[in-house]
Amino acid sequence: MMIEILILSLVQGITEFLPISSSSHLILISKFSNFQYENLSIDVSLHIGSFIAVITYFHKDIYNFIENRLLFLKILISSVPVMLVGFLLVQTSLIDKFRNIEVIGWSTLVFGVLLYISDKFKLNKKIEKDLSFKSVVIIGLFQVLSLIPGVSRSGITITASRLLCFNRLDSAKISFLLSIPTLGAISVFGLTNIISSNNLFFSSLNLYSIFISFLFSLMTIKFFLKYIQRFSLNLFIIYRVILGLILIFVSYL
Repeated sequence: MMIEILILSLVQGITEFLPISSSSHLILISKFSNFQYENLSIDVSLHIGSFIAVITYFHKDIYNFIENRLLFLKILISSVPVMLVGFLLVQTSLIDKFRNIEVIGWSTLVFGVLLYISDKFKLNKKIEKDLSFKSVVIIGLFQVLSLIPGVSRSGITITASRLLCFNRLDSAKISFLLSIPTLGAISVFGLTNIISSNNLFFSSLNLYSIFISFLFSLMTIKFFLKYIQRFSLNLFIIYRVILGLILIFVSYL
């Protein structure tokens, strides 16, 4: 059991902030490994670890929200669509209909190609002067697509930012900042479930997954920000295309 949680936590920590979709990797590794604890509740718990990691790494930026209320408002507005749609999908159980190999395969491939196209746009906009209300609304609407496993929240927000001509580093920063309200909302939902659980061992598994996910998420954030300053997104795009094609092939066998 603990080995399963360790692997899932490692996968979540590495994939949450890379443009390759954490939710799809969690689903895939659990399905192909017949993991007992692959479910939406564990998935949510893993995201809590990522949330703690991003607020730890960007604590100075979060503090600046207090001084820069306009930036905070923009980030909040951009996160509203995905939280509302996500809440509706969870309440109606429609979100479970997307958790299959065929959907993951096509979304991984299609949005990988879209990421490639967006990464060819000019590099001339920065957060400080160009992150307008219009920009955050557009990015926020794109972020709704991340509710489909395989799309990737990081990938689609970076794609939207690149389409709006933000440079790679600032696109990544926008993606990280936008993750704070979304992961925060998921964390509240997950913590409520953990606290209300009467199964102490189940709660312990959740807490263990949160801690391991936090460690790997923190390392991934530091790595990705350094990587993206020196290289393009081609490595992740190639990975997505190959993975997408394999999954499509498997799903139609």
